[in-house]
Amino acid sequence: MKLFNFVGMAMLCLSFTSIKAQDLRDLRAKPDTVISVQKEQPLNIKTIRPVVPKLNLEVDYWKHWTKFGINLNQASFNDNWKGGGVGSIAVGLNANHKSDYTRDNFNFVTEVDLRYGKIKNTNNIAKKNNDRIFWDNKLSYKLSANWALFTSVTFESQFDAGYKYKTVNGKDTIDYIENAFMAPAYLTESFGLEYKPSNEFSLRFGTGTARQTFILDERVKPRSGEGFYQKYGYYRDPNNPTAGTGERFGVKEDRSFANALAFQLTGNLDKNFTDKLNVKARYNLFADYEKISDPTHRLDVTITAKVTRVINVNLNGIMIYDPDVISRVQLSQSLAMGIVYSLPK
Repeated sequence: MKLFNFVGMAMLCLSFTSIKAQDLRDLRAKPDTVISVQKEQPLNIKTIRPVVPKLNLEVDYWKHWTKFGINLNQASFNDNWKGGGVGSIAVGLNANHKSDYTRDNFNFVTEVDLRYGKIKNTNNIAKKNNDRIFWDNKLSYKLSANWALFTSVTFESQFDAGYKYKTVNGKDTIDYIENAFMAPAYLTESFGLEYKPSNEFSLRFGTGTARQTFILDERVKPRSGEGFYQKYGYYRDPNNPTAGTGERFGVKEDRSFANALAFQLTGNLDKNFTDKLNVKARYNLFADYEKISDPTHRLDVTITAKVTRVINVNLNGIMIYDPDVISRVQLSQSLAMGIVYSLPK
């Protein structure tokens, strides 16, 4: 009897377990079964076209640098001063502008350098101590990383008349005029190869170079003995009526223009050794093919030390050897402190 009851209880438990498992299988959701009873709503998508503003962006291939400066020097002594010396005042003005255009392999650079200064000593005539007009334009096409074909046009002259002075009866007087505006003036066209390993240094080999020399001031124009007489009404040398002034700046007597074909070598250096020390130098060799063994040399060096943002100390040096002017080396040096305004700052 007990065995029968045990068997019955076991069968009842198995039946209940089977029914429970079956109910759980029926409740399990299939993967594609929608559990939610809420109906799907269609999506309301509207096409939106945003307004894109036109910025009109353009690439500026130009770079510009401009500097203006003024230098002042002054010294004075009263009548009781016994230490020696001469009172003086000197004023110097300078301006420099450079523009650079670079696009792909083409490069164009234009640079203008203007300088003018005068000094006045006590009881003496005011004399210029600096005078230069320089304008250089160069167009180049890059052939490789360091080499390029170039063509350039350069203009050089001065602003004011320069005189030779002499002392007469203890007074400073003018003897004669030596140069003036456009007398002389040089226009140089050059074509060749340029070596430029960096933005700080370049070297031009102008194998095809032509230079025109102009003397447009009648006071400086070279004249023969007869030409001098026609201009001034007397002979330059009464004992030798044929004696003229001779050539001036390579221009023959009674002419105002001369042309020369030459080889030209031009080196440029513009390097910041520190954030307050800059060295700028330009060397030019001009060898006329008709007298190539005696070329013209010119070296300009400017060392600038920045004291403050607007105050600089400048050391300028010029070396010239031009056999058309004088067959000796000409040297000029100046040291000055001044105010410089630069753009961009």
